[in-house]
Amino acid sequence: MASMIDFKRPDGSTCRGYLAEAGKDKPGIVVIQEWWGLNDQIKGVADRFASAGYNALAPDLYKGRVTQKPDEANHMMSGLDFVGASDQDIAGAAKHLAGMSRKVGVMGFCLGGALTVAAAARVSGIACAVPFYGVPPGQLADPAKIRIPVQGHFANTDDWCTPQVVNDFEKAMTAGGNKPEIYRYDAAHAFANEKSPAYDAPSAKQAWERMMPFLAKHL
Repeated sequence: MASMIDFKRPDGSTCRGYLAEAGKDKPGIVVIQEWWGLNDQIKGVADRFASAGYNALAPDLYKGRVTQKPDEANHMMSGLDFVGASDQDIAGAAKHLAGMSRKVGVMGFCLGGALTVAAAARVSGIACAVPFYGVPPGQLADPAKIRIPVQGHFANTDDWCTPQVVNDFEKAMTAGGNKPEIYRYDAAHAFANEKSPAYDAPSAKQAWERMMPFLAKHL
């Protein structure tokens, strides 16, 4: 069962999101959108999680706006309140899932990958995090302060979340005493998005097959 719902943010206001349910006391996962918005592809990821036995909630960070144009997507991402997205929308989604799930993790792609890392550092009640090709600026989230298990999936030919950014992220987390699982793929940014020209089916399949046992272990 899947539908758009309203859920409470910590500040008492509401956020919309796409909820795909697997059932009471199943594990929960917050699915965070790419820079395009909460589109059908992201809803499909939530549906896939529900089919695998997870309650999945994808918060609508752009408040109903969706685009297929890179310039517009960049404009919307640049205008996003990242602190609010992490500390309010994602935190609210995690708390909503906690009311129906035994444990809650967070994962996301691109913009959502960066916010997954931010949530891992900033939001309480999250058991594990799986970012795909996204790392936030250090001023938003210090990787050294992350205390939960993290499994990251990154592209070797990515000019946004570059290999150097990934290396620095891994080093910072390790220096903080938390050794993340980091996987690198000979693919481009957005390799896990089946709607993207950059989609790489073997890498996407391998990443999913690595992620599911990780989530099962921690959730």
